[in-house]
Amino acid sequence: MLLILIPVTLLFIIILVPSIPRIGGEPRAGLLIAGITAAFLGGLGFGGLIQASIFGIDKIAWVIMLSLFGSIYAESQVELGTMDTVLNTFRALFGKSPRGLVAAVILTLTLAGSLLGDAIAAATVIGVLVVMGLYEIGLKGEQIGNIILMGAILGSVMPPITQAFFLSASLVGLESPDPLIKVGYFTVGVGVVVAILAAWRYIKIKQLPEELIPKKSAVQIIAEKWYTLVPLAILVTIVVLASGFKYNIFKEWSFFVSINNVLGKIPIIKGMTFRVVEALIVVLLISFVFPQVNRKAGKVITEGLRKVSKTVQIQLCAGVMIGAFYKAGLIDMVKTFAENLGATTMKLGGGFATILVGMLTGSQTTAQTTIITFIGPALKTLEVDPVKAALGAGHLAMAGQSMPPVGLTAFVVVGIVGGIINEKVDPVKVMLLTLPVTIYFAISGFIAWFI
Repeated sequence: MLLILIPVTLLFIIILVPSIPRIGGEPRAGLLIAGITAAFLGGLGFGGLIQASIFGIDKIAWVIMLSLFGSIYAESQVELGTMDTVLNTFRALFGKSPRGLVAAVILTLTLAGSLLGDAIAAATVIGVLVVMGLYEIGLKGEQIGNIILMGAILGSVMPPITQAFFLSASLVGLESPDPLIKVGYFTVGVGVVVAILAAWRYIKIKQLPEELIPKKSAVQIIAEKWYTLVPLAILVTIVVLASGFKYNIFKEWSFFVSINNVLGKIPIIKGMTFRVVEALIVVLLISFVFPQVNRKAGKVITEGLRKVSKTVQIQLCAGVMIGAFYKAGLIDMVKTFAENLGATTMKLGGGFATILVGMLTGSQTTAQTTIITFIGPALKTLEVDPVKAALGAGHLAMAGQSMPPVGLTAFVVVGIVGGIINEKVDPVKVMLLTLPVTIYFAISGFIAWFI
């Protein structure tokens, strides 16, 4: 057991003790040191560590590629004006009353997050557009922050681009995340309803100020700005054809098949052949055809890479650790250990550990790579359906990352809201107000593991 306990203990100490010089509180350092320690304790040596690292990074390569191209795609859509069009359309449809305005904001954030794949990106892109509107209907800073935070975290886990589900699918060994995604639409959809109902309790007025009532209908807005929705429409079409109609253009069209035959043989690079990543690349190329995006191509690419840089670094370090744990035999040890534990003990312990790491690091990626790396294979040993195992992991990690005390997205949202309304906004209160959604995520995760 020391082979397991030593690297895992080092991992948690480094991540959870920020006072350690240079490396304290740094997930990248914790993941790397844990991986290197496991490799040498397991007798892999330097050469074995390199091979294990390639194996581990290759195992989650499609998640890394999703982050890279998803971030660049997000920047292209900001330049194209897609999110503005979506927000204005939802406001025209639902935003003629105070409750309708709040619902429109949450729906827009959810859609933005589902296309950007990141809560912070959704909160940043949409948040700046809605703060004053919510402030003018009498909401306090913490309430505004709560609405934006709930919508952003729901969007980040909502398919089709859902890093939480994709990562959990990879860690539990699902060959394809499609079955997981189908269920995810429903579970996250219920979460959207919970968020809207929770936010409506803030509304004290019955009518919107005249300046907040949309002057154009949804049809008029789309008629004027339809071109901003072209890449989005193509992305949705590709995803729906593959998920709903089992027609994957990347397996049916010879042009894509020939490319995949080459890329699919290259370790790590083959992550680009994952269907959603390929769809993102296609719509990104289409986006660069539009002058608004083409003129700022350099900015779109550099900003996209800059914003996703730390996430990808954490994923690469996680890949090193995952590979080392597998090749050094730690995962097999946990599977054997799990066979001697009660199913309930394993599920409850693993679930609360996932939430706790998310709470203390503010990152669902860190929560999953540190806990689900072990718990995922153990759940399979306990004969938990892999789809349910991945579904629960994704929900539990998302629950933890937005609970107090370290909700990274909450701190970003608080900065946006406080800067715009020129008031101090308490991030802990924002996280506490978000508990209806985060508790719903936690309950959903445990249900998935226990049914």
